[in-house]
Amino acid sequence: MSATAASILLALVAAFLFACGSAAQQVEAAGVHEDASLIAELIRRPRWWLGLVGDLGGYAFQAWALALGPVLVVQPLIVAALLFALPISALLNHTRVTVREWTWAAVLAVALAAFLVAGRPTDGVPDAPGATWLPALVVVGVVAVATTGVGLVRTLPGSARALSFGVAAGALFGVATVLTKPVLTSYEHAEFLANTVRLLTDWRLYVLVLCGIGAMYLQQRAFQPAPISASLPAITLAEPVCAAVLGAVVLQESVTLTGWHGIAVIASGVVGAVAAARLARR
Repeated sequence: MSATAASILLALVAAFLFACGSAAQQVEAAGVHEDASLIAELIRRPRWWLGLVGDLGGYAFQAWALALGPVLVVQPLIVAALLFALPISALLNHTRVTVREWTWAAVLAVALAAFLVAGRPTDGVPDAPGATWLPALVVVGVVAVATTGVGLVRTLPGSARALSFGVAAGALFGVATVLTKPVLTSYEHAEFLANTVRLLTDWRLYVLVLCGIGAMYLQQRAFQPAPISASLPAITLAEPVCAAVLGAVVLQESVTLTGWHGIAVIASGVVGAVAAARLARR
């Protein structure tokens, strides 16, 4: 099996685990009153811990996939979590998946396949200087802070606040995802002791951890004020968009945009985003 094929398979496993984790965590977060301490309440709930295990397992497989393939291959496939979330959501809510929902699921699957076939994403550089990372991270930070601020406005409707927290969480998840690739690949050939010393003095590791923790907290905040249909579209779309932009701008990854390839890539991106939003609202 080629490295790209392996990264695709691993990304799909990650998407399945993310779907399980999000479904379990949303059920618990939605049951916490907004005046209560969110984290203090959640850590007492076993199902929330199961959801956290699903998220961590998903991240482990996602990191493995990133070690083998480009961000522009792995991240779009994480949107496939919606395909897995559809039957899981129906099971938890004791409902049936409609023909229209299965249709949107098929559209999303075709759009993802078309993006990978037509775009032919290619790997870029394994890392970039701090001066290249800084402007991109500042922009993402401003977006995350601004959308978090909107989410904290208690006078806004719950759906608007959930959407805002979701965008902030997705943006930080995107940063953590892209930073995972250079953190993993920069040290894979060095000795263990040298690896450990370099890793513990690497600013990227600490930014990755802070973004990951911040994103997980904001995700729970997004699940709290409104049903998951209000927040999951934002999280699901903001993460791959942020990661793809960082992968292209910072790590110089690319997709084919000439001729019919470019038309297919743009069309699959638009159609996939619409299908993902429809499914997330489910």
